Amino acid sequence: MGEFELLALLRSRLDTQSDRLLVGPGDDAAVVRPAGAVSVTSVDAFVEGVHFRLATTSLDDLGHKCMAAGLSDLAAMGAAAGEAYVTIGLPDRHGEPDLVALADGAAALAREHGAVICGGDLTRAGELFVAVAVVGYAESAAALATRAGARPGDLVGVTGALGGAGAGLMLLERRLAGVEPPAAAQLRARQRRPRPLLAAGRALARAAVSAMIDVSDGVASDALRLCEQSGVGIDVRLDLLPAEEGVTDVAAMAGVDPVEIVAAAGEDYELLFTAPAGRRETIEHAAAACGSPVTWIGHVRGLAEEGEERLRLLDESARSRRLAGWDHLGTDRARTGPPGAASR
Repeated sequence: MGEFELLALLRSRLDTQSDRLLVGPGDDAAVVRPAGAVSVTSVDAFVEGVHFRLATTSLDDLGHKCMAAGLSDLAAMGAAAGEAYVTIGLPDRHGEPDLVALADGAAALAREHGAVICGGDLTRAGELFVAVAVVGYAESAAALATRAGARPGDLVGVTGALGGAGAGLMLLERRLAGVEPPAAAQLRARQRRPRPLLAAGRALARAAVSAMIDVSDGVASDALRLCEQSGVGIDVRLDLLPAEEGVTDVAAMAGVDPVEIVAAAGEDYELLFTAPAGRRETIEHAAAACGSPVTWIGHVRGLAEEGEERLRLLDESARSRRLAGWDHLGTDRARTGPPGAASR
């Protein structure tokens, strides 16, 4: 099929029924009626051989995962989902069924969270790539959470469990066996089909967290971003990090320290946040009501002197450990698990 036939096919797969969408796919640009007083926009790109390998993911799963990453950025801001725009670079080796599968995976997750795919672009490319732009809304800028609000004395919390996506990728890449079937299936699902926590993000923002970020690159990287944007230091207790069931077993089979998976593998898309100590119970209840239990893993401190280490990852004996999460420009290979587990 040619470009225009493929675009027509994609449009036929999308659910564009929305009171907000005035002009949808097929015109030069989309026309949308805003759903809130302020809009929030995020753009993510995924390149074959850098961010994913088709040997370990289906096209349907890939579409889901690319959309999930964008929606998770909205969750980290405390915004509600609005519109999405998807650009696909398609190599010659991929045909109509592959394109449809990818689009269906993205569209199904968007629909689940009330987002409408309003358009995008389709082009020929040497390697498969997907770029997703998402737009969310909030009633005011004050209703949003950013990375810049953490203050000394705040607590550091995280939703859910960590390490599942990294362990799932290790199961897929290395074909490891030995994890109990239910746990193994859950770990693979955490890697292939992550769940953006939009409801929890809005609830945490309403509960007045002081800063928030989604755990896309690992706590070891994402907590540092909170430090940098807020101008503070953070101490994280590695022994308090909540590990997904089965992660320890995968680490043992792979011969790595499980904390490397839990703290550094990334792609869990849980929410990492800071909050005043007096808001602790309110925040726990708000997140739990959305099915996202909170674990408190550290605290925010001021920086006493120039050059002081911003992020300290501490073991149970308060000794600092060096761990690094995913660096998007630090490798030309696809994600292959935590640092130390395989070459990045």
